Amino acid sequence: MPPYSLAGKTVLITGAAGGIGAACARSLRARGANLVLAGRNAASVATLARELGEEGTLSLSVDVTDRAALDDAVARTVDRFGRLDVVFANAGIAPVRPATVATVDPVSFERVIEVNLLGVWRTVRAVLPQVIAHRGHVLVNASVYAYINGAVNCAYAASKAAVEQMTRALRVELSPHGATAGVLYPGWVETGMTRLAFGGDDLATRMRVVGFPRPFAAAIPAEAVARRVVKGIERRTASITVPRRWQPVGILRGMVNPLCDRLLIRDSRFQLLLRALENGASEAAPSGDP
Repeated sequence: MPPYSLAGKTVLITGAAGGIGAACARSLRARGANLVLAGRNAASVATLARELGEEGTLSLSVDVTDRAALDDAVARTVDRFGRLDVVFANAGIAPVRPATVATVDPVSFERVIEVNLLGVWRTVRAVLPQVIAHRGHVLVNASVYAYINGAVNCAYAASKAAVEQMTRALRVELSPHGATAGVLYPGWVETGMTRLAFGGDDLATRMRVVGFPRPFAAAIPAEAVARRVVKGIERRTASITVPRRWQPVGILRGMVNPLCDRLLIRDSRFQLLLRALENGASEAAPSGDP
């Protein structure tokens, strides 16, 4: 397809005040796009809007689990800019601390699914009439966790695998309308979400180091993701993997995944960390007595 110029286009970003969201907003604004910065923290998105120039930006307090709020955000976008061309469904959360399926707090598990899967679904559904009308583009932030083993991070991995499948289907379904969709697969990125695995929690950090080979355990800056996101939208790319060292894993997942699963099961260090994680959860749990 011919290059998709972002100059004058209107882009809605959810989770806009976070590390990846804010970095992408800066890069997209530099390309001449009008921006709708959506996030739960009204003060944070308003601060970013002032930084980028309020003439070409609109900041909105939006909870992606609230369909009515998303519909209102689209209506306010059209009222302000006349159209909505691109959405970056970026909002997402991770559990407060790693946990196994047997010990995870059910409320925490379901909240991750609610935001990361149903929040993306509601975002996409709300914007589709505008995206279709203007032959625009949908970009969904998944993760390499869409295809790697999600041990101790199951809710997050399950939600990312689900939105990957949703976006692949959407790309096919949008093709008759001249619109497109793509999936973003970031590896470890230097954001608040990954802080636990990089020194914020000793056990989480050790599990990352043991569970990921060295080239894949390092984090990259959010700005590196933003550069690839902008190019991916301009090319209407079906998938954006960053850093690129993850691409062979994604392409060969059918062969790589069973090997990785087997390695984690046989790795005595990882198994000890799993036991320590579960034992800690058991010790922290209430006894069940009145």
